[in-house]
This record gives sequence, structure tokens and C-alpha cells, in this order.
Amino acid sequence: MKKIERLISIVMILLQKEIISASEFSRLFHVSKRTIQRDMEALSYANIPIYAQHGAEGGYALMAGYKFDKRLVNHHDLENILISLAGYDQLITNPNIQMTIQKIKAMSKAHTPSKLNLTFYEWSGRDEIKEDIAFMHQAIEQHWLLKFDYIDQVGQRTCRIVEPYKLQFIERHWYLVAYSRERNDYRTFKLTRMLDIQKAGFFKPRSEEDLMKSNGKAEKLDLVTVQLLIDARVRDQFIERYGKKSVTEVTIHQYLANIELPESPFSYQFLAGLGNMVKILSPQHFIDNYLEFLREAIASYD
Repeated sequence: MKKIERLISIVMILLQKEIISASEFSRLFHVSKRTIQRDMEALSYANIPIYAQHGAEGGYALMAGYKFDKRLVNHHDLENILISLAGYDQLITNPNIQMTIQKIKAMSKAHTPSKLNLTFYEWSGRDEIKEDIAFMHQAIEQHWLLKFDYIDQVGQRTCRIVEPYKLQFIERHWYLVAYSRERNDYRTFKLTRMLDIQKAGFFKPRSEEDLMKSNGKAEKLDLVTVQLLIDARVRDQFIERYGKKSVTEVTIHQYLANIELPESPFSYQFLAGLGNMVKILSPQHFIDNYLEFLREAIASYD
């Protein structure tokens, strides 16, 4: 953390707490007590009314007249921000996020448990991908060119050199929006398909306007309206994906589902994962392609 960011953080924390010891600041910012003392001197020189209180319960505090206007943000707003940050921090470890959480906790006066929690599965692969995400963040901030091998949807492997601009988390997957030097255009890359990621020099960032227009171009798939007979045990999965209006009760054990799916292996994989709890009713060409997909899967065991 840069010194100016630490100084701003100190002021924000002191605005909401009466007295904070040098030891507590030292632990929070991972610096020495002497560094904290120099920070306090710098803030005093900047006319921030900080004073030191000595004794067992001593520490640093702001003069009583130096108030923080909380009219724009109340404690409910702060709790909502904390919930969002806590959920995000399960997906990506970032010391800046941790620091923001600590600052907002210091600002919040609420001590009651939150009524809403976000929890994600602790998959071992998620810990590994956090390292790649941290590397991507650094590459975006410092304008590094990235070189990597990419395995596309059909298994073809190519070498790519890109200018990284933005990370996206869509459903359960992380993606990198970058400018492809080979394609001369913006593309979206799935992180788990990127291999041997390396720094390959520097680049001059393109305009933000071009990035907003592209929004990371992805392959467009033609959608097919498919009617399914589904078991009540998987009804919740279709409601989560397609909404309550997508399912209609037939019996207490079965439902009709009308949904749109791309005619691709990804759709077949999704349906196959539901086993005999799903039966495709129409259209016939989708059924034929799905059956061929299943035959090829079975044939791999011959």
C-alpha cells in the first residue's frame, strides 16, 4: 500500500473510532510503530487535527470538532457494502479489498450479525486460480503484454499475445477481456483455458471508449427452443437458470420445461448431467443430436 493510501485510511478509521493505538495501526497496515508515528506527523503537518493520548488506554485520536458527514451513507448501506466485498473476497484474495473491508467495518456502528451471507464452495482449483488472477491484476495495472497458449472450445491449442484490460466473473467462471494482437480486436478468454501465462513486454493502453464498445467479443451461439419433461427433483435448477415461468406442473412428480439452449455440446453436457431426470420432447433434430452425443460418450468405453 502506498503512503498516501495509508494516510487516507488512517483518517477514515479515526473519524469513526475514539482512540486507536499505534500497535493496532501497525498490525492493520503491516508496518512498524515508527512508520505510524511518522504518518501521524505527516497528517499533523497537513492540518489534520490528530493528537496523541498517553497511558495504558492511549493512542491516536482526532479532535472532537473534526466530524464525518454520514448523511449520504447510513449503517445499512455500509453493511450491504461489507456483504458484497466479503462475497467477492472469497473468490479473489486481494489485500486492497481486505483493507477496504477493515475501513468500512471501522465506519459501521452496527454490531448485530448480518441477515445475509454469501458463501461459495471451497474448491481446491479456486485457490490455484487466485494466483493467476493476482498476476492478471498486476498485468492490467502495469500494462504488461501477456503471452499464453489457449485451448478453445473444440480443443484446438494456439499461442496468443494480448493486451489485458479487464477481469470478469460470470456465473462460476473467470474471464479476461483483452486486445488480441493476432485478431486485431478485443476478445474474451476463459482463465482455465489459458496455459503457461507469461509477461511478454509492455503496451500502451487503448482508449476506454473502444473497450466499452467491444465489451469483450464472445462467440454468438444460435439458440433453439427445447421442450423437456423434468423430474420434480431438478425443478429448482431450471427455476434458478430460466425462471419460474419456464416450468409448468404436470403431476406432483413431473414438470414441463420450455427453455432456449444453444445447439452445442455444452447443452448436451448440461442435460446429460441430469441423467434420467430429464427427457427431451422436442424438437426432433435436437433429440437426434443429443442421442449422437450420448452414443459417442458410450463408444469411448468400447
